[in-house]
Amino acid sequence: MQGGRQWFCWTCRTSDNPGQRRAVTCRQPSPETSVWQSERAPRIVRAMAPDSVKVPKLSLTETIFGLLLRLVSVSCFWFGLNYWALLIGFSFEGSGRFDLLPVPWRVAATALAVVYPVAALGLWLLVSWGPVLWVVAAAAEITMFGFYPEIFGRKPMLLIMHGVVAATFVLFRLTILYQRAKQAKAARIDLP
Repeated sequence: MQGGRQWFCWTCRTSDNPGQRRAVTCRQPSPETSVWQSERAPRIVRAMAPDSVKVPKLSLTETIFGLLLRLVSVSCFWFGLNYWALLIGFSFEGSGRFDLLPVPWRVAATALAVVYPVAALGLWLLVSWGPVLWVVAAAAEITMFGFYPEIFGRKPMLLIMHGVVAATFVLFRLTILYQRAKQAKAARIDLP
């Protein structure tokens, strides 16, 4: 005991109100227990800190994969801006405005002007729906420029770029899956 000093402890609760903390006379907290103190408030022992969930450290492969997704995100945002510039008449000296475009271009450009920026956001935030929306946008452009070149024109470099990004994405996902399976197997072997 430390001379009747009062501590507000996270683990000590009153029996009539379990949500309320009570002042208790107890020993000084150990150095490994996190303690908060200000001039106005007494020390508070944070007993929940050791129970916190540990966030696993990302592997080098996962870090590089995150950088790849963010690079693809920037390119998706650029493509989205290009489609918006087409629709509002900023590109092609105003001849690509929405009201001057043929119907197939109206449908495709409008859809891609919306899907690309949303995919860019999802890829930048590294959420699961980002790559899904990128696949939708890439499939639309592959269909446009690969299967209907008489309507939309030819862009072979764009098709190659989409293929390279898709193959790189699949290789990274397979590598990460293999690494996680290897870690899980090592954890099972080490268990008693």
